[in-house]
Amino acid sequence: MVRAIGVDPGSRFTGFGIVEGDGFRLKYIHHGTIRLPASRPFAERLKMIFEQLGAAIGSYEPQCMAVEEVFFAKNVKSALSLGQARGAVLLAGICAGLSIHEYSALAVKQAVAGYGRAPKEQVGAMVQRLFRIDSEIEPNAADALAIAVCHLNTYSSKNRWKLPDGK
Repeated sequence: MVRAIGVDPGSRFTGFGIVEGDGFRLKYIHHGTIRLPASRPFAERLKMIFEQLGAAIGSYEPQCMAVEEVFFAKNVKSALSLGQARGAVLLAGICAGLSIHEYSALAVKQAVAGYGRAPKEQVGAMVQRLFRIDSEIEPNAADALAIAVCHLNTYSSKNRWKLPDGK
């Protein structure tokens, strides 16, 4: 079983989800949301992402990290903030010695909902059903669990077909 942490970075909320998989079954481990107060300076929020995600990595010991690829946004300021939050996430993973894997939003939604343009609510509902979680999952954490599932499915398929990374 491979243990992966999926992360949905954001400048206000960063979701994370930890899942184990072997190509045939998936096992839910944990999920959470790092809440970043808008009242705090942006640099402090980046530090919070780095530290809290590092603590989760230390507690749950994933072997790899999966993150959603950068998307193109209409609002340049939001895109820059998201990019910086992603940087804090990637740095936390790299500092912990994790391999980093990136997936498009389309691939993540396809892996969990079977449709690459599924709405956020459908992805959340599918994650709840997949892991039989009764309580509602915060959307950023649900997305993070979906990212971890996408990676584990992709990873196991590549291993089964003996494909190199990036193919």
